[in-house]
Amino acid sequence: MSLLKHYVPLPNNLKLVPNLFTISMIKSFLIVICLVSSISLISFTPHFSNSNAVTNKLGNIKVTSKESIVVEEETNTSHILFGIGGSAKTWKNRSRYFGLWWRPNVTRGFVWLDEKPHENEPWTETSPYYRVSQDTSKFEYTCWFGDRSAVRIARIVKESFELGLTNVRWFVMGDDDTVFFTENLVAVLGKYDHNQMYYIGGNSENVEVNAGGSYNMAYGGGGIAISYPLAAELVKILDSCINRYHYLFASDQRIASCVAEIGVPLTKELGFHQMDMQGSPRGLLAAHPVAPLVSLHHLDVYIVHPLIPSMTQFDSIKKLIEPYKKDPSRTMQHTLCYDLNRNWSLSVSWGNSVQLYPWIMNANELGLPMQTFKSIIGSEEPFTFNTRPNYVEPCKRPIEYFLDQVVGLQNGETLTSYSTIIDNDSNKQCEKENYKGALAIHMVNVTAPILSPLVWRQAPRRQCCEVINGVGSELHIRIRSCNQWESVTAPFYDKYGDFAYFQRLI
Repeated sequence: MSLLKHYVPLPNNLKLVPNLFTISMIKSFLIVICLVSSISLISFTPHFSNSNAVTNKLGNIKVTSKESIVVEEETNTSHILFGIGGSAKTWKNRSRYFGLWWRPNVTRGFVWLDEKPHENEPWTETSPYYRVSQDTSKFEYTCWFGDRSAVRIARIVKESFELGLTNVRWFVMGDDDTVFFTENLVAVLGKYDHNQMYYIGGNSENVEVNAGGSYNMAYGGGGIAISYPLAAELVKILDSCINRYHYLFASDQRIASCVAEIGVPLTKELGFHQMDMQGSPRGLLAAHPVAPLVSLHHLDVYIVHPLIPSMTQFDSIKKLIEPYKKDPSRTMQHTLCYDLNRNWSLSVSWGNSVQLYPWIMNANELGLPMQTFKSIIGSEEPFTFNTRPNYVEPCKRPIEYFLDQVVGLQNGETLTSYSTIIDNDSNKQCEKENYKGALAIHMVNVTAPILSPLVWRQAPRRQCCEVINGVGSELHIRIRSCNQWESVTAPFYDKYGDFAYFQRLI
């Protein structure tokens, strides 16, 4: 049945008279709306007129009012306050390392000494200003095999904070035999929101040391970074906390224990190097993790050999600073490639060293550090990372090249050259056929584009390289970004070489 049949039009002279109850309800509703609007307007007015009120924060953009938007500047060196633990007795020998990385009037901070240095002690212009730590004799220290200077050094973060310096986002602690690579430190800290509570650093390389200390601890020699908000909370409890942990050995153990009471976990960064080892670190640094090089510790300890054989430790670090100044982000970055015409495997630690293997090795094996070192107590293992053997037999060893020079090119690239060490004739002892052509190479030249620090805000990936040519006694390698779907895959062989590490396990 059609709906039109049920439609009855109203007469033209009929008026609709509204119900009195309906009118009353409408009036009440309008009154309520007016009251709510008035209250909202009154409560909003003070916030609107206060230009300093922070109402929102998105990334580095702070919305301070309807009329102004403040964009925070990126973290830079001026936002970091260093607190270096030192001693008046060791300062004379260790102060020279500051000349390699400290930039007067740019780098901020102090070296904290146990006493005022001797009046005749020279203080170079390239060194930070010093301050004498407060007396800590009132604090309890009961670790029978330790030194109570651990209490003084643990309080450096508190004394630094209480200086009240402005525009500080991060407090970074280290030792006077630590070299920091500040551009890379800035790149690491710039990834994190300094308005949040962060505790950043790295572990020891030794399992034994971490087991005795903690895997949840940033080791002080490699460097400890604490954001301003965390420091503000830490200084409130630090003194009482130090007394609670009077039985602990080291200063960094105390800091870690106090930070744990606040509830902030350790954020690990692989570029902080504690260097708890004996022997040569060249194997470790030749296979640096995919992370910016932030620090190197124990540089003035005799059990850690120079980074470059035949040099002093100071001169080898000074040599490393040369490529670092040209391309901080790429320094010691590891890359692998093959020369398939000659069945060679190449491992490049940019600005540091090149290893040439006259046989094919898979990427997994080639990426492992060669164990040229022992643990800090002299044992062969264990470490917190896998290693491969450092063979004594000359035909089982790579041919090693160390940094010779670095040149900046006009096209935004660098050219680094690596040469064999003249007084090290161990490479000339192998007479096998596959070594003859490799031993004829005396210089490796590497070109690479300058690496932007923004790369560390992306998912980490090792870059690729390729052998361009080899003329006479020189070999040329080019480092570049990997292409899409590219992998470093060696041709399949039943054997990768007589001395492939994995074959020892079969």
